Formats: sequence, structure tokens, C-alpha cells
Amino acid sequence: MRPAVVLWDEGLLSYNLGDHPLDPVRLELTMALAGALGVLERPDVRMVKPEPADDAALLRVHDAAYLEAVKAASGDPFYTGCGLGTPDNPVFDRMHEASAHVAGATLQAAELVWSGEARRAINIAGGLHHAMADRAAGFCVYNDPAVAIARLLDLGAERIAYVDVDVHHGDGVQELFYDDPRVLTISLHETPLALFPGTGFPDETGGPNAPGSAVNVALPPGVADAEWLRAFHAVVPGVLRAYRPQVLFTQCGADTHRLDPLADLRLSVDAQRASYLALRDLAEELCDGRWVATGGGGYALVEAVPRAWTHLLAIVTGDPLDPAVGTPLSWRELARARRPRITPPLRLTDDCPAGYEPWQPGEDLDPADRAILATRRAVYPLHGLDPDDPRD
Repeated sequence: MRPAVVLWDEGLLSYNLGDHPLDPVRLELTMALAGALGVLERPDVRMVKPEPADDAALLRVHDAAYLEAVKAASGDPFYTGCGLGTPDNPVFDRMHEASAHVAGATLQAAELVWSGEARRAINIAGGLHHAMADRAAGFCVYNDPAVAIARLLDLGAERIAYVDVDVHHGDGVQELFYDDPRVLTISLHETPLALFPGTGFPDETGGPNAPGSAVNVALPPGVADAEWLRAFHAVVPGVLRAYRPQVLFTQCGADTHRLDPLADLRLSVDAQRASYLALRDLAEELCDGRWVATGGGGYALVEAVPRAWTHLLAIVTGDPLDPAVGTPLSWRELARARRPRITPPLRLTDDCPAGYEPWQPGEDLDPADRAILATRRAVYPLHGLDPDDPRD
């Protein structure tokens, strides 16, 4: 069997915005937890040290002037411009090098999967989906998913599906491929009426040359496991089956968790795990298993992110972990050392069933179901699907 590849080295921790919500400790604790549970030592797992993306790869999606701005800002703590030097995107030392390192890891993951050297590949440091062609945004300097998708297009891919389950809209990836029918972007997120970046409405369905290439499920604040999973299953599988992608690319931000301080969805780690299992199954069904996964947002640094992404790493690399498994004492001690004020979780579960009732059309719909219907009515006909038929 082709191995699963984990792109990792500690250099990825250098994408460090300082005193900032996007703290690289979440990556350190994830890899430590996955390592302590034996996930990274599985027989069919290959650990690969990533190389930074070169300028040519970055220039496939970013403007030359923006690259020059990032390089200039990397040595100037007072630099402002192109979205840099802001509270969201503060300048930090060797910013270009650190950002190119993250992009290179996702790029290599995509290349390994497309070439057949790996069946699945993951870069948990990636998923910086808000960066635009000409500016930084939302904690993101270079848009590593877009860089990797552009490489797949250059290698001959004709249908790439990008599914984004981060609590924030995957706006940068959508914008960069909005008019390209070779890339389908699907994003489930908290409504842009309540949360950054203010985009991702159901009527954003693709450019004139690519109708239906963008799919947005904008969920109301407070949505919990059952409603979120119902929305996922009411939209994602149907559109993917109609599109027939050759490779599945996922951004698996963990900031949908109920303890996340920056957003208002109420998912458990169990529901997040369920979404990863569903994505794996769709990759198996539709893409001969070809799956490229990244991390993304997630700001409950100890309580949620390490558990969610340890589940993700386990699912990408083989058998899922039992949610009832305890977190090792050595990991809890490391977590306490890094964040003394936070009590580390004792198990990989939030003790939630992660079940849902399938979506059904009707007149007396709750806010989440209305959001589902709005998306289906906006985009389903563009894929030859019936928005009111729950079988589609």
C-alpha cells in the first residue's frame, strides 16, 4: 500500500506572529500528542521534512510586488502595507522564509499525492486560507492551499475539490480560483454577518466561466454538532459526487470547537473527528483515496486543537483513534509547562455522540436548516441536482 506522508519539522514552528492567537504551541502540542499515542510511528507512515516553496511556486498565486513586500517586511519591524504590520498580521523576523516553509510543506504534500508516491498527505501547519494575491489577511501571509492547488493544475489535474471546514470562510482560496472550473471550493463556516472575513454567502457560486465552482454554507452562531453535521452531509457529498474530483484537498481548521475564543460555533472534538472520517470516505469513494489535508485555524490551544488534529493525523495515516483513549501523562505535563493556567484534557473525547438527523426540506425550518436550503437552492441546480430532494 502507498504510504501516508506527514510533512513536518520543527522549522514550521517559526511561523510565529508573537503575542497572537495563532500560537505555534498548538502545532507543538499536536505533534507531541500524536507522537505519544504512536500515530507517527505506524508502519505505513512516512515522515518528510519539507523544503520551502520557491518564488516561482509562490508567484503562481501571489503578485510579484507582494512577494517583495513580504521580503522587505521580514527585516523591518515597523513595516506597514499589503496587509502587513497590522494586529492580525504583525511583521516578524524571517517572515518570508517561515511563510515559504509552510507553503512548501503543503506543496510537497500535494505533489506526493498526485504522483502516487503517497495515498494521503498532511501538513498541519498549513491551511492559511485567507491570504490574497496582493496582501496578507486573517493571520495568513502566503496562501499555501492555493499554492499547492496551482501546482496540481500545472501537473495536469482537471478537477480538484477543496473542502474547508474552518469556522471562517475560505475566502482567499475561493477568490483565487473563483473563475476556474477546474477547482471546486466548498466552505462551511459561521455566517459572514457575524464573523470575519465577511464573505461566504450562499449566492457566491463562482465566476462567469465557472458557475457552481464555489459552494458556501453560512451557518448561524451557536450551531452545535447535530446541526453542523447535518449541514455537512446535506451539501458536501452531493456536490462532490456531481463534480467527480480527481483529488480531495481539505482545510481542517479546528476553530469550530465550542471552546474556541474567536468564534461562536459549538462543535465538540467528536463532531470534528466525524467530519474527518466523512472526508476520508469521500476521498476513497471519489478520488481513489487521493487526499491532501492541512490544519488551519484553532485557538483553544490546549483544550481542542491538539486533540482534533491528532484525530486528523490518525485518520490520514490509518486507523482512527478511539475517542475514549486517554491523553498520556507525559503530554499533559508538556501542556501544563507550555500553558500553566490551562488544565489539559484527560481524554480524546468531549463525550458527545456526534450524531445527526439527515436534512429534510419543509416549511418549519430552524436557522441552520434554512442556511442549508439557501446553499442548496443557490448551487445545486448548477450541478444538475434537485435542491429540494434530500436524496441529492
